[in-house]
Amino acid sequence: MNDPFKLKVLKALTAALEEITTANGYQHDLDGKVFRGRLMFTQDDKLPFVAVNEPPKAPDEIETPNGSAAAKTSHALLIQGFAQDDNLNPTDPAYYLVADVQQRLSEEKVRADGYDILGMGSRISAIHIGQPVVRPPDAAVSDTAFFWLPVTLEYAENLKNPFA
Repeated sequence: MNDPFKLKVLKALTAALEEITTANGYQHDLDGKVFRGRLMFTQDDKLPFVAVNEPPKAPDEIETPNGSAAAKTSHALLIQGFAQDDNLNPTDPAYYLVADVQQRLSEEKVRADGYDILGMGSRISAIHIGQPVVRPPDAAVSDTAFFWLPVTLEYAENLKNPFA
């Protein structure tokens, strides 16, 4: 089955984040620990791990030009990472984890001088990496420290053929 272009982008982002491994020079191993579309986690999910979701906010509408099925898309994402526990300084591990994620995303941002973001050729025109928010354990969210990192991908879509 052919994936819609937006899903292809999300799968490419997931694959890029799963390259965060100690073998690749990072401080964490996220291979197999990056999830799309998950908000709920259990103790069976081994720390650290990362989730990629769209924020719970309606996107700004960008009009499609008359006579065209093309649209410029700003795909807002929220990357959330959950870190190992540190009883003395609970947020310290989350700062290390978000640093690895920021480093990996910045490597994508400059891949082929910005012309091959996420290995998708020139289809993705930009990746914007926002400021992270690191939080201590919170009973409503997580028993361990975590972070949120806003990321926006810009690309053109063919609304007439979303699989292109």
